[in-house]
Amino acid sequence: MTPTIDVHAHVLLPEVDRAVADFPGHAAHLALEARRNGPAAVEVNRRVIGELIPRLTRVEARLADMDAAGVDVQIVSPSPSHYHYWADPGLARTVFRLANEGVAAHCAEAPDRLHGLGIVPLQHPDLLVEALDHALGLGLRGVMISSFAPGRELSDPAYDPFWAHAADTGAVIFLHPFGCTLDERLDRYYLSNIVGQPVENAVALSHLIFSGVLDRHPNLRLLAAHGGGYLPTYIVRADHGWEVRPDARVCAEPPSAYLRRIWFDSLVYRPEALRALIDAVGVSQVVLGSDHPFDMGVTDPLDRLRAAFPDGDEFDAIRGGNALRLFDLKD
Repeated sequence: MTPTIDVHAHVLLPEVDRAVADFPGHAAHLALEARRNGPAAVEVNRRVIGELIPRLTRVEARLADMDAAGVDVQIVSPSPSHYHYWADPGLARTVFRLANEGVAAHCAEAPDRLHGLGIVPLQHPDLLVEALDHALGLGLRGVMISSFAPGRELSDPAYDPFWAHAADTGAVIFLHPFGCTLDERLDRYYLSNIVGQPVENAVALSHLIFSGVLDRHPNLRLLAAHGGGYLPTYIVRADHGWEVRPDARVCAEPPSAYLRRIWFDSLVYRPEALRALIDAVGVSQVVLGSDHPFDMGVTDPLDRLRAAFPDGDEFDAIRGGNALRLFDLKD
């Protein structure tokens, strides 16, 4: 039997929080996040994270959740709150090393069921290859990145050596936004996450597609969280723009062609949305994802997949077969 593999799950690493706590940049970062999220979301987040600490830090609690959901294997990423793209080079190196080592240690407690992803400091392109090699050297399967760094989009040419090295090594790059530059427009009703994350996914993927990154690095293993946000199911607008606008026609093919080179998690909540995602990207490019254990995730990813595809090859591919191929895991 192909194992059921959840590619989108997180671990909280207190050692990273302690390392950044006393830096002035951290206080400024927290103030920015508070402004972007708004006071109501900040208060709810504080309570929710407190309640989730055991499930975010203890392997035995993680395994119990996996068993309850029918998940055999998780790909565990750091909490995106650990990016700290404000950090200077010295602190950034400390952050990525602590995060990568923390994920590796967490997964080592259940090596037959847990595999990990690290992080890299997007704000310092000259450190990215070093950080990726550090993660891979610990046995991690790749790294998680956000949708942008201050002053840099993912289309920035300074990132090309990183994309090339990731493609050469077979590392998975997990695109998982944290924060949204729409700022106070989303500072209530938790719109900073509900709307902001899908927007950031769409913007970041559009930069990678339109700029030609995927032309230059066709073997890049890119996985997008949250079903790729708003892009896959409205890709026809991108195709139209590519056809009629010479300034948009930088990539070699229509944007929709690149969706077949990107992997997407299944975290789109409803069966009809999952079927629409698969219509856009192909069944081979979708993998199971839950966002465990956060409240914007789901506790029953397998049941939701079954509601869209009750049985058969499509169900088994998304349940685990595609992830085996993406992460080079043994059946």
